Amino acid sequence: MTGSHRQLSLWWDLLEQEPAPRRGIDGDLDVDVAIVGGGYTGLWTARSLLERDPSLRVVILEKEVCGYGASGRNGGWASALFAASDGRIARESGSDAAIRMRRAMNDSVIEIGRAVAEDGIDCHYERAGTIVAARSDAQVRRCRGEIDEARSLGFGEEDFRWLDATEAGEMMAAEGILGATYTPHCAAIQPARLAVGLAASVERRGARIFEHSEATRIVAGAGATRPAVITTAGTVRADVVVRATESWTSQLPDCARQVIPVYSLMIATEPLDDATWASIGLSRRQTFADHRHLVIYGQRTADGRIAFGGRGAPYHYNSAIEPDFDRDRKVFSSLRETLVELFPVLGDALITHSWGGPVGIPRDWYSSVGLDPSSGLAWAGGYVGDGVTTTNLAGRTLADLICAEETELTTLPWVQHRSPDWEPEPFRWLGVNTGLLATRWSDASERRRGKPSWVAEKMAGFLGG
Repeated sequence: MTGSHRQLSLWWDLLEQEPAPRRGIDGDLDVDVAIVGGGYTGLWTARSLLERDPSLRVVILEKEVCGYGASGRNGGWASALFAASDGRIARESGSDAAIRMRRAMNDSVIEIGRAVAEDGIDCHYERAGTIVAARSDAQVRRCRGEIDEARSLGFGEEDFRWLDATEAGEMMAAEGILGATYTPHCAAIQPARLAVGLAASVERRGARIFEHSEATRIVAGAGATRPAVITTAGTVRADVVVRATESWTSQLPDCARQVIPVYSLMIATEPLDDATWASIGLSRRQTFADHRHLVIYGQRTADGRIAFGGRGAPYHYNSAIEPDFDRDRKVFSSLRETLVELFPVLGDALITHSWGGPVGIPRDWYSSVGLDPSSGLAWAGGYVGDGVTTTNLAGRTLADLICAEETELTTLPWVQHRSPDWEPEPFRWLGVNTGLLATRWSDASERRRGKPSWVAEKMAGFLGG
């Protein structure tokens, strides 16, 4: 993509100035580590490697510009959410593994704050936590279940707690709020500022970034032959090649069924006046959602808007990714209706921005990070939309793996996890879009009946619950 990137998202549009364009690769290269993808995963990996060993020759290859994908379009939640639930990890890997994974995610929220402060990145980082409202009896039951799960693993009120209707309403005055869960382990950020700042930071540390440089193939090493990245303008050989392409992994040869791209769309209001904010709350810039099945998410931006997003866009046949899919008027209209339903005071608020993009979802809804020493290929991804913080943990973990050091991070349960492939078409198109319809039906059923949806319970296995 060439020209201005301001249309990609609110976050890009609010940049004081776009970063200067970087040149593309124009020949063969030999390096220590080649990273395919200039989003958060690739950037945190480069930063972590060069923080450990400044002499490393690190190259990042980006098809568009750094932060073009989900890294520059997301909801701005640097949260401790991980794609697989604590309960699932405990069942599959033991409670100790689940506890260590949860603590690593909590710590990573703080680590992002430390890193951006050290690098002078003004990404509007504000660690005020997340409130998730319960607005029906069914949602209250899910809240209670999540709290019970947290307590079973030894996490107390300082990590995750119930707010009654009064306390929840004082924090976020959503319509019909019956209570909420609250965790302090989340920071609101300005995503494009973080992506642009990280890219500049890793260049200062010695990394070379080539933009507009499409990787057409990643070749595994074998024996004395090192792995390589084949691009449209040259081949890069390295000791280790890191695939950091998230939803665009589905576009690479031999990777088409490893993740699917599912679209998440967003809208943003005009800056709101003080009286409006007084009626809404979120005074410390807490991120917010509610406990419906069809995911929604929002934040109060540093300039006083609400940036609000959610799922609902269809999965496109054969994992297609197209710029036109970023704009779905029906979904944008639904998001506005949902936002006004939550906060009726916003009925006349102007929507100034609307945008979207794909997130990468593995078949078992379980993020992974790893390195195959025999081939020299490393990877991280499958974040299911919870990648802002998980990418930071991934970058630090990859640095440990590449440097062959066993640490607390390299023994976490997501390390070396391999998800099964998605079904071939047309089965995955039918399955994913049927699941979307079932999710909508479940929310509608719970609004009508106030009872948990049995359909949603059956879908939990499909969704990796």
